[in-house]
Amino acid sequence: MIEILKRLLRTPQGALGSLIILLTIILVVFGPWLAPHDPQAMSPLARYKGPSADFWLGTDQYGRDILSRLLMGGQATVVMAVAATVLGTLFGALVGTTSAFLGGRADEAIMRTVDAVMSIPSLLFALLIVNLLGSSTFNALMAVAIAFAPGMARITRSVALTVRKQDYVSAAVARGEPSRFIIVREMMPNVVAPVIVEMTIRISFAIMLFATLSFLGLGAQPPSTEWGLMISEARAYMHRSPWMLVWPGIAIATVAIGFNLLGDGLRDALNPRT
Repeated sequence: MIEILKRLLRTPQGALGSLIILLTIILVVFGPWLAPHDPQAMSPLARYKGPSADFWLGTDQYGRDILSRLLMGGQATVVMAVAATVLGTLFGALVGTTSAFLGGRADEAIMRTVDAVMSIPSLLFALLIVNLLGSSTFNALMAVAIAFAPGMARITRSVALTVRKQDYVSAAVARGEPSRFIIVREMMPNVVAPVIVEMTIRISFAIMLFATLSFLGLGAQPPSTEWGLMISEARAYMHRSPWMLVWPGIAIATVAIGFNLLGDGLRDALNPRT
């Protein structure tokens, strides 16, 4: 583990991505204590204030401190995106590994179904699911997880097909181990490296997808501090107070770039050839 960390920090993208994600984690965990003001406190006399000593990033249309709302919104945006990606990855990895283990017609049927679902763009698929389930943060989480699962199943299967031919899997089959034991205990731990890399990169897409759903009014609902919802609420005032829209956009872009860089660094660090 230490050697992988050293490899990760040797690459520029790995070091920069790790730094961004580390800062993001600190702000997400300690955001409520670092916020200088109550993120929901309204002040009619402080509306549309620009960045100043009292309000470092300015205020919104209700006089609420944008910095405090960004710090609180990290929990609503980043944590939910990570949770959705992990959930979708686990389900997709289980489906892909099971398909590779079964092989034959079962593998063909599962993968053709996965291919059919993957033909639907992730955003369109997530919009369809949220419209069916209803607008809420939890439903948006489930929509993102379901939308990501087919892609993860396809990637996991491609790796699991190689693992399926290994001697330790054949030995488990010869011992008469149940299929679920072989899939969960023998195969899935050995496909984890490429899955982790793909999951890290997909978190950045999940953040943007969550922000998009909230921007369209299908994810987080007011008075949530979710970053996409903050942009949606600010667009009507962008000509009067552009900082209301700029700061949440920068936050989304920075975290997304951080996870992308971290994924690239992990890909190089976990590459057996290096």
